[in-house]
Amino acid sequence: MKTKLKFLVLFSLMLSMSCNKILDIKPEEYKLVADEYYNNETQLNAALRGVYAILADPLLYGSSMIGRMGLDGDEGYESYSVDQASVGDYTVFATDLRILSYYRTLYRGINRANLLLENVDNKDIDINDVDRNHIKGQALFLRGYYYFMLVNKFGGVPLTLRATRSAKTEDLLIPRSSTKEVYDAVVADLELSADLLKPITAISSGAEISKSAAWGILARVCLYRAGQPLNETAQYGKAAEWAEKVMSLNFHDLNQSYESVFINYAQDKFDTKESILEVDFWGNGSGIYVNTGGSVGRINGVAYPADNSNVGYSVGAARSSSWLYGIYKANDLRRDWAIAPYSYSGTPRVKVNWTTGTPFQRYVGKFRRESEILLPKSTTNTPQNFPLLRYADVLLMYAEAINESLSQPTLEAKEAINQVRRRAIGAKVKEPNALVDITNLSYVDFKAEIKEERARELCFETLRKNDLVRWGDFYNNFKYVASLVPAGTTSYLVSARDYYNNAKPRDVIWPIPTYELGVNRKLVQNVGW
Repeated sequence: MKTKLKFLVLFSLMLSMSCNKILDIKPEEYKLVADEYYNNETQLNAALRGVYAILADPLLYGSSMIGRMGLDGDEGYESYSVDQASVGDYTVFATDLRILSYYRTLYRGINRANLLLENVDNKDIDINDVDRNHIKGQALFLRGYYYFMLVNKFGGVPLTLRATRSAKTEDLLIPRSSTKEVYDAVVADLELSADLLKPITAISSGAEISKSAAWGILARVCLYRAGQPLNETAQYGKAAEWAEKVMSLNFHDLNQSYESVFINYAQDKFDTKESILEVDFWGNGSGIYVNTGGSVGRINGVAYPADNSNVGYSVGAARSSSWLYGIYKANDLRRDWAIAPYSYSGTPRVKVNWTTGTPFQRYVGKFRRESEILLPKSTTNTPQNFPLLRYADVLLMYAEAINESLSQPTLEAKEAINQVRRRAIGAKVKEPNALVDITNLSYVDFKAEIKEERARELCFETLRKNDLVRWGDFYNNFKYVASLVPAGTTSYLVSARDYYNNAKPRDVIWPIPTYELGVNRKLVQNVGW
């Protein structure tokens, strides 16, 4: 898959030439795609790479989502001046360009998936059933995942399960389906994909979708349905079932070293036992890799200027909250990896450990450019991959789902969270450890522990805002963290105050972009916007 994916961006560029309106594709572009890219197995895989390309788009995981759209919630905030007065600091308007781009980019991916799905079953194509099904399964997964990304940010959106073949205005006038209807479509796609996909032991990397990825994301989808706004509490049981399918493979396991998980992302090393699904970036922006890098570490790393060293340029857009720093215990090895305990200072730049001041000044440390080994390091691209689903998340989702569905934690639920906690102090993952193991907690206390453990383990992986929304904690948690920001006029303190004070109850959901309301007169704006 790694070799195949290296052609992804070329295909992506070709398909991206006409994207001025949501859901549209020029007739001549469709003819090119239909006539030239669905005639054999090679062309099916080329089309599939175009569907994958959306994940790596700079308007999604390639840049915008990693620290620039408020997705870190109470874990941290954006201090990048470029994004002031935008969704990045919760100054949200329906005209926000990043929100519009997020919406449009995902529909581009959905249309690509629809095109592929309408052609993949062509019996004239010489391909064995296992490989055909795997291609179809990946396309279904990606379509479902893109709709999942839309519904958990906008609520109900237009459902288009057939490719758009013209730019006629009437073809764009599609009303919003309900939130439940979109979630139903997401589950249908993911469940069918799980039946068609290859097992993770039969693929080469976490950059390729597998049965484990489908099961794990289904667990996440069910948790979201169980919480706000749908409150379909029966879905907790389904979430536990899907997570257990991943666990019962007896293949996945936690990497004994937390920091190694992220060093592997920086060095393009795949560990499918821990990292089940990730967005793949590579190269340093030169030669044949000119358009294949992302911004992981460049946006959400430790600030470092552009110079001739091999540390690696980073704007340091994302910083920690003192709340996040404070919920780690002193022996938790994750704290000083997730939240950098140092900055760079002086001329030439040298690493200086933080010894005073507030944790609000500390940068995200998970995605460190110093971990990259590809030289020379670019100021515009990085080769670091970004996690979409880790086994640690599966364990925590399982523990939460069991506690919620049974109104108490079982031994299995406690063991799942305890494995994550043991790794956090460097202890053997599957051996009981009195220092960190949870033993006798009530339903309420276990739920509270899950909420904090998810922050400690999964911070800055674009999951936190969604967690806060589904728990009904979004606004109250923001107001609490706002109360922790120290007085002062230093730029990062001003950014932190703006971020946490700007948030309003309506920000649990984004507005439908104004542009789309103009294009599609059947759309209705979200309440409060």
